[in-house]
Amino acid sequence: MCIPLGELGIGVYLDMSEKEQLKKEIDKLSDHRAREILDYVRFLVKQESETMTSTIVSEPSLAREWLTSEEDEAWKDL
Repeated sequence: MCIPLGELGIGVYLDMSEKEQLKKEIDKLSDHRAREILDYVRFLVKQESETMTSTIVSEPSLAREWLTSEEDEAWKDL
């Protein structure tokens, strides 16, 4: 089911995931615009990867600080 949004030719597909909707809309773009979107998606993927790496790298040092009996005692009533 597609619900059109005004005269823009953009639809909200209720039976499709966001990724499926994105693919459908990208198919309507010119090659030039598709390259711009591809550059942006690659930027987002890189940014997400860097964020995940930072989280993984910091986890052991945070565990040393947080996984203590003193911390457990301080937070036991919450």
